Amino acid sequence: MLNRATPHLASALAPVIVAATIAAAPATVLAQGVPVPQVAAKSWMLYDVTSGQALASQNADLRIEPASLTKLMTAYLAFEALKEKRLTLDQTVTPTDIVRKVKSDESRMFIEAGKPVSVNDLLQGLIVQSGNDAALALAEAVGGSEEGFVAMMNREAQRMGMKNTHFSNTDGVPDPNHYTTAVDLATLTTRLIKDFPEYYSMYSQKEFTYNKIRQPNRNRLLYIDSTVDGVKTGHTKSAGYCLISSAKRPLANVPNGSRRLVSIVIGTATEQIRTQESLKILNYGFQFFDTLRLYDRGQVLATPDIYKGKTGTIKIGVADETYITVPKGTGSRLKPVLERQELLIAPIAAGQQVGTVKMMDGTTKVAEFPVVALEEVPEAGFFGRLWDTIRLWFKRK
Repeated sequence: MLNRATPHLASALAPVIVAATIAAAPATVLAQGVPVPQVAAKSWMLYDVTSGQALASQNADLRIEPASLTKLMTAYLAFEALKEKRLTLDQTVTPTDIVRKVKSDESRMFIEAGKPVSVNDLLQGLIVQSGNDAALALAEAVGGSEEGFVAMMNREAQRMGMKNTHFSNTDGVPDPNHYTTAVDLATLTTRLIKDFPEYYSMYSQKEFTYNKIRQPNRNRLLYIDSTVDGVKTGHTKSAGYCLISSAKRPLANVPNGSRRLVSIVIGTATEQIRTQESLKILNYGFQFFDTLRLYDRGQVLATPDIYKGKTGTIKIGVADETYITVPKGTGSRLKPVLERQELLIAPIAAGQQVGTVKMMDGTTKVAEFPVVALEEVPEAGFFGRLWDTIRLWFKRK
């Protein structure tokens, strides 16, 4: 049974907006009354990485060909191998004849079969130059073979919850069984940014020279907007021009804080259009929405009584930093309502959910997030439990 927050508690929380981190939903607009831009693309999506909310989209669940956006998963698995010490940046890899299958009209970093190359160079060739040859060499280094690596890609996609994605290769060459959606690409991009911040900076690199061949990053937004620091371009004749871009700008209610938005644009007619439409989407998100920081990690919301425990009270609150994104100027209308279990009885483990906080705009629930025990409370001894059993009997009468 849940117990609505008392007036005292609601009053105490009033200066701080409380809300859930909302998972991305396909083809959604965050709120009525916010104008949605017209975007010249087959599919697009705007996602707030900071709050974990989808802000706007069109055809976000449409099955699309990812082209070189595929290489985000290739990079993710390479970063994972670095984290787990299965690879090192200065380790050399000797590409096999597999790199010779890259055609002359495909993106290449120009590595050569039988000539050693460092993992660090391969990653820059993959990320900055979008090299298909770099993708194949990394696949063999991490997965033993391209086939083995593709199996790893599909397992990772399932683990991430990319329900409408299937990979058939490491580089994005067209294949009927190689597909994804804007929603799934938002998931992958968010995981890459959050899981590997130490390597994400590679995506802001504007050029890379290998084998005496200098190539610029194809993400033109890196040259246009200083707040853009990634992420990846893609293009084939059948996929059209694609771009996942990310920008980080100041967070309104946190000194020195920042918020990050990601736009996914799929299937534009030209490279210029994918650039201008991506910037349009990012600017739309920053102009029409506010991302608000609500609570610090482990912040206490209440200290209710607990029965049959070694202590008589327990601290409850939020496990992680909590943010919400709302239409600009509407944050002051939101009010928190804490709902928790009416009776808390030990043992209770740290992290165990004991309630929720609902963020209300009048009678409309905007979001909710879990409230957890911030400390462990073990059972009391026999006499302590007996005494609280008597107390509970009178309380329930």
